[in-house]
Amino acid sequence: MYFFLEILFSYLALVVPLLVAVAFFTVYERHILAATQRRQGPNIVGFYGRFQALADGLKLFIKESIRPKSANVYIYLLSPVFTFALALAGWAVFPRGEGSRLSDFRLGVLYLFAISSLSVHSIIIAGWSSNSKYAFLGGLRSAAQMISYEVARGSSLVSILLFAGSLNLSSLVSSQSNLWLVFPLFPIFLIFFVTTLAETNRHPFDLPEAEAELVSGYNVEYSAMGFALFFLAEYSNIILMSGLSALFFLGGWLSPFPFVAIPIAGARWFGFKIRFFITIFVLVRATLPRYRYDQLRRLGWKVFLPLTLAFIVMYAGFLCAFNGYVELSH
Repeated sequence: MYFFLEILFSYLALVVPLLVAVAFFTVYERHILAATQRRQGPNIVGFYGRFQALADGLKLFIKESIRPKSANVYIYLLSPVFTFALALAGWAVFPRGEGSRLSDFRLGVLYLFAISSLSVHSIIIAGWSSNSKYAFLGGLRSAAQMISYEVARGSSLVSILLFAGSLNLSSLVSSQSNLWLVFPLFPIFLIFFVTTLAETNRHPFDLPEAEAELVSGYNVEYSAMGFALFFLAEYSNIILMSGLSALFFLGGWLSPFPFVAIPIAGARWFGFKIRFFITIFVLVRATLPRYRYDQLRRLGWKVFLPLTLAFIVMYAGFLCAFNGYVELSH
């Protein structure tokens, strides 16, 4: 019984702060959009917009849940739950600071990428089970988009692992104690961040939510809490991908001033870096127009994938030559 309660409280300690972070992320995003586009934001709801997230959650909770008559009931209802569960599963191995994680094992990076690739299935299931042509087309477009960028994003991971030498997230951060990987791997960093935008269905790659062509995409037949679970999964994935970008390229919880005694804990440095990437996510949404679908596919398959493969060969050759030079010098 004690073991069961310990596991339950561990998961609650993970889920509750994540839900709170997603709620305040929506408010933060609307404030930035309002300031960027010079229009009224949520600052008129409650105290500086703090009640906007509560109003959104309450609205979705009390709305009537409408189900299509010809939908596959069980799959239709389980799809948003499956999507949200996958979004939570990625946080199980995500470190929030040095020694602070729910689970730590050697293949943490591989686990995170495996979990993120499963989200394609939930989108296809949501579009198919609704028994709607618009939702089905949205699901197929989403799957094609996510697969094309998943390959390039996975290829960019190889270059990171060549320098870090480990699939463990903590070891990957420790390997950057002298030099952040963003400096030697800056082209890979740009490719990884752009593919992350596409992976999370954000501007300018938010084609799954194509209001002009497909009404709303794969989630058009969902309402109330079903739609809310898709919404929560998307925003929690944005926070997760921002954290991964900070882990892979900006040293995670390591201080940017390692030789200066600054009284800021590693978890706070990590929080600053995650917020930096979240701000970029929002600014990209505020400033860039949406890609055409053929442009998006071409960018993934014909530009990013050849580039990542070329960088893998180049970095591997550089590391082999450098190691050979060090051995000869000794």
